Amino acid sequence: MLLTLLVTLSACGPTIAVNQPKAQPTVTINKSFQKGIPAIPKLSKYLCGAWSSANNPNTYGVITIYARLTQNVKPVPGASAQATAHFAYGDLNLDQAPVSDSGGYVSFVLQLQGQQPRMTAATVDVSFNVDGKTVACTPAFFTPQ
Repeated sequence: MLLTLLVTLSACGPTIAVNQPKAQPTVTINKSFQKGIPAIPKLSKYLCGAWSSANNPNTYGVITIYARLTQNVKPVPGASAQATAHFAYGDLNLDQAPVSDSGGYVSFVLQLQGQQPRMTAATVDVSFNVDGKTVACTPAFFTPQ
């Protein structure tokens, strides 16, 4: 009798539903999907970049613009360089004509003289002449404070 009572009471409790997971669809990859992907571009023979000695100089400050030229990751000495600063109201060609040192580096001194408004970014383009070609660097930038 006690056993019957326990079975009856257990039948009155909450029921637990067990959800069976649904079968996942099979993924098929079409091998032709790679035909539309462009080829990876080749790395340039020459690479160069430029940067400023100060990212937020005084509007009347003096900064140095550095640049480096490499060929297949090795420095290129003896390459002439030129630079142009792009200010809000005009450009300034830096009249220095440095030649890259044994590490591939050059530097330009830039006197700001209030030519760029505060909190307005300016850029400096640097390029090298090598093997009869002009190699443009990634520009340097700064924002006077």
